[in-house]
Amino acid sequence: MRLGLVIYGSLDTLSGGYFYDRQLVDFLRAQGDTVEIVALPWRNYAAHLADNFSFRLPPGLDLLIEDELNHPSLLAANRLLAANRLLVANQRRAYPVISLVHHLRSSEQRPAWENTFYRQLEKNYLRGVDGFIFNSKTTQNVVTALIGDSRPAILAYPPTDRFGPPLAESAVAARAAESRPLQILFLGSLIARKGLETLLEALAVLPPASFRLDIIGSPQADPAHAARLRRKAQALRLTPWVIFHGALAEAPLAEKLAAADVLVVPSSYEGFGIVYLEGMRFGLPAIGTNSGAAAEIIEPGRSGFLIDPGDARALAENLRALAADRARLKELALGALERYRQQPGWPQTAADIRQFLLKMT
Repeated sequence: MRLGLVIYGSLDTLSGGYFYDRQLVDFLRAQGDTVEIVALPWRNYAAHLADNFSFRLPPGLDLLIEDELNHPSLLAANRLLAANRLLVANQRRAYPVISLVHHLRSSEQRPAWENTFYRQLEKNYLRGVDGFIFNSKTTQNVVTALIGDSRPAILAYPPTDRFGPPLAESAVAARAAESRPLQILFLGSLIARKGLETLLEALAVLPPASFRLDIIGSPQADPAHAARLRRKAQALRLTPWVIFHGALAEAPLAEKLAAADVLVVPSSYEGFGIVYLEGMRFGLPAIGTNSGAAAEIIEPGRSGFLIDPGDARALAENLRALAADRARLKELALGALERYRQQPGWPQTAADIRQFLLKMT
């Protein structure tokens, strides 16, 4: 197949969604398919809408995959391609367009009037494609509620095995038994949606000697918010116990994951949450929120906890309990490891995606 993939920025961007896109491209190319990357520049939403005056989809493909994140730039281009579908009466467009949906922008927490605007644009975009790749049941259900389920679709969970086989149970149990401050890990871009501010507020009420927080994530997506987070850590007098590492390469990241006790990413919304399962590969109980797809991964009291978005008090209580009870920490760590082992493997999932794409061409 000759395929295209539309994204913003670089395929090497460090985020769960881009990791999914990158792994899918690598798999398709390994099967002998040609994949052309169509990269539009990262700008603000209004500038992306302006792309509709000039951007057109590439010719000569068998099928085009669009990361749904790009929806504001693609409304006119998709309509133009659809208008050219009738080479003769009732024939389909030149090639099918498949939307790869990680999560909808209108699912994120923001003022209702803003999401009403985004929802209408996303609804128009979603109605203009031929099929879907969904990363979670949650994402699929949100799209179905918005436009129905008349288009072909595949549910294809993201790859979570980039670090290899899971950590041994004995290593996880031995780590949990260590007498030390609770080693907390936050892993994600330093953007408001990821909930790091909530974590800092929770830590501010814990005894300082009871924890250490490693923050791993790029500040580049929202430098102003990243700067606010640093100032907040200083204002809360957390800096002796909180370290901002920035983005890390795979090997040092694996070292941090192996050394931690618990992964905390209290996002206001996740379309899936690759990070939770990646942490579980190392036996890390996960703390997320009950908004979005984290509940598909985290079973409260068994592999971690779910809180309401922004609920720093509940988060502090969970962390205090883990810091005080290493036996409970061990129980949850082993539960997280078991949950990781239940996740479908990426090679089979990617093969299923390819078969779906072949059927759509």
